[in-house]
Amino acid sequence: MHASRRAPYGFLAPFLLVFVLFWGWPLIQSVLLSFQNTRVSPWVFDLGVNWRRLLIDRAFHNALWNTLLVLVVQVPLMLALATALALALDTPFLRWRAFLRFAFFAPVVVSEVAYSVVFRLLFNGNFGAVNEGLRALGINGPNWLHEGATAKAVIVLALTWRWTGYNAIILLAGLQSIPKDLYEAARMDGAGAWRSFTHVTLPLLAPVLAFCLVLSVIGTMQLFAEPWLITDRGGPGNATETLGTYLYKQGFVNLNFGYASAIAYSIAAMAALIAALNLLLARKGAEA
Repeated sequence: MHASRRAPYGFLAPFLLVFVLFWGWPLIQSVLLSFQNTRVSPWVFDLGVNWRRLLIDRAFHNALWNTLLVLVVQVPLMLALATALALALDTPFLRWRAFLRFAFFAPVVVSEVAYSVVFRLLFNGNFGAVNEGLRALGINGPNWLHEGATAKAVIVLALTWRWTGYNAIILLAGLQSIPKDLYEAARMDGAGAWRSFTHVTLPLLAPVLAFCLVLSVIGTMQLFAEPWLITDRGGPGNATETLGTYLYKQGFVNLNFGYASAIAYSIAAMAALIAALNLLLARKGAEA
């Protein structure tokens, strides 16, 4: 091969070497680990030991249920709020528009640890600001972080606060790409605000909504920081245990790396499946 043709490969070689060492090899090693029994010494290959356990492990099923609950409740709520917020931010006569866009986007740049600590303090049953406010109204607030249902509600609220503005900015970009003459044509045909939204805005915004949905699905399947930091490692009991916290406990608390690898690949497979299903439905909806 001519020297000039080999030159690009020479420039790429350092990156490819780092990629193989720190990304490719761990990927292969974790696949191999998922087929090993790491609860014995030395580790032995047992092709089904970890994958069989996934089918009968009630703790894993509980973590999966909690993750899917967040996915079904929080993600649609957040996307509905984000769409409403994007429409509000796109209003022509809105004042302080640039500041408001920054203000709603700001939560996503706040450290997960910092905002989790704030939510933990706000919803403290003894001295939290939320219960203090409820007491001022004559209402005895619940012990938010020590009851399963309210702890889940706090997680949903925290995630919605953090990610609604982020999705709203993405949707706002989609809104601004819709040609304004379509709204003029709809208005001339006698369409009101609601019909313009359902017949013009929503269909043309569907691909952007599908994109936000896929990002949210992937993020929810990896959910770790909020249940770990706000509700004390998936508590109370295992009421807010998610696949991410369960994986961490198996891998770095119990040191069962084989089972943790099997959990990791099951999360990746489910996230890919749900994301592909979302994209397929969105494509069919756009073609209809």
